[in-house]
Amino acid sequence: MSGQLYACVWAAEFPAQALLRLRTDWQTEAVVVLDGHAPEEWVCSLNRLAARMGAVPGMTRLEAESAGRLRLLKRRAESETAAKAVLLECAAKFSPRIEEVCEEARDGATGRMGTSAGVSCAFVLDITGTERLFGPPERLAERLRDELATAGFRASIAVSANYDAARLKAADTRGIVVIPESADAEALKKLPIAALGLDEEYAGTFALWGIGTLGELAALPEAELVARMDPQARRWRALARGAAEHTFQPMEPKFSLEELCEFETPVEQIDSLLFVGARMIDCLVTRAEGRALALTSIKAEMRLEGGGAHLSVIRPAVASADKKFLLKLLQLEIGSHPPPASVVALTLRAEAGAQSKVQLGLFAPQMPESSRLDVTLARLRAMVGEERVGSPVLEDTHRPGGSRMGGFIAGEETGAEIEDCSRIALRRVRPPRLVRVALHGMKPAAFRDEENSYEVAEAYGPWRTSGCWWTLHTCDDAWNSEEWDVLAAMKDGRSVACLLTRDCTRNAWKLEAFYD
Repeated sequence: MSGQLYACVWAAEFPAQALLRLRTDWQTEAVVVLDGHAPEEWVCSLNRLAARMGAVPGMTRLEAESAGRLRLLKRRAESETAAKAVLLECAAKFSPRIEEVCEEARDGATGRMGTSAGVSCAFVLDITGTERLFGPPERLAERLRDELATAGFRASIAVSANYDAARLKAADTRGIVVIPESADAEALKKLPIAALGLDEEYAGTFALWGIGTLGELAALPEAELVARMDPQARRWRALARGAAEHTFQPMEPKFSLEELCEFETPVEQIDSLLFVGARMIDCLVTRAEGRALALTSIKAEMRLEGGGAHLSVIRPAVASADKKFLLKLLQLEIGSHPPPASVVALTLRAEAGAQSKVQLGLFAPQMPESSRLDVTLARLRAMVGEERVGSPVLEDTHRPGGSRMGGFIAGEETGAEIEDCSRIALRRVRPPRLVRVALHGMKPAAFRDEENSYEVAEAYGPWRTSGCWWTLHTCDDAWNSEEWDVLAAMKDGRSVACLLTRDCTRNAWKLEAFYD
């Protein structure tokens, strides 16, 4: 093929596919999706098992209930939006130029959207020049279909040099069709005239003329057709011949990792919640790996029965794409902080980052897996509490030793050698020792603790500090103190450098640290 080349991905019965792609336990059942408000609900989408049992789009809820063993689901706009984003990401792996084509058939008698042919979702990809990456169009279409099937979608694909020919053929076929160059009219001639989506008035006119297929429409003389109808007929004839012109308008989608599942009945058991969560994590990891990324965090937002909400967050120490490991972390987090009520909807939002790569030395000992560290930390948090597990973080205060416990995040391996340089280390005394100080004027001359006595050779200070000065009237730790750096000698002749502090409010001296 030469010139332009387009591939249309057509996902029929999209509302049903959006609800079933994450619920593998429902995929073996006959399912219909209801739209509208009670008592005028009607079937807008269904799967193949429901069609075999006699269900058709447009039937009422009462007719669906009497048709047999059908599972009735409510149409969810949020689920369709999330599923459409996933479908678009799958298509974007084969071409960055994508145009969305969403069409819903309208029933002339009822005016309902989607009653005659169901609700579909379609994207057209500009695959011009992709032969060197993915092979011939047949091979690209097969790989695209497999990618969509992995994500939980069932779609038909048509490839053509004409945009509208690919769109019309994909909507009518089941499977993969590649239209040869200059054979668009032949490929479209057997399609019904309803494929053009004409208004009832024009469709009735063609029915009176005996025009039922696109081939019969394409055979009509253009001048006489336009004279008897209106200028729109020229485009209808061009569509039927596969010669209509189209200005491609590519989308600019935003990459986001989000999965949503709404439950028909509130979920009370954590195991049932994690059964769906496992499939959602699997989809998130697959989408991240498609961009050579891993997951750095996952937020599980649960909408509760009665209107409440519950949030659980997992942050692995190292970005991971291990599905079982991430599911284990989610299980431990929800187990230690369970939702206070039944869950009616679960949303997983993930943040992606670069995959962790650690280069090990040939003779270096093997390090433990990062996943074991995360699972161990999660179990410790469940036993001793969140505030007692993590990494120490310094607080923005002048108070000595002011710190809190933050989340543990492993540092990245840079491979750079650490420079060997001498530095002064401050070794804190925990808890500080109370000492008795002898003063010479205003400076310490000697001090003694419970075990040793020290003679001060040099003393530098005082440095007066105060912590929480901006909240002295409310802060329980309000204090004023002074610090002294002293060089002292012990009885055995050893010299030590240490830090002495004096609480000015109580005139109490403490040995805070040694300088090494």
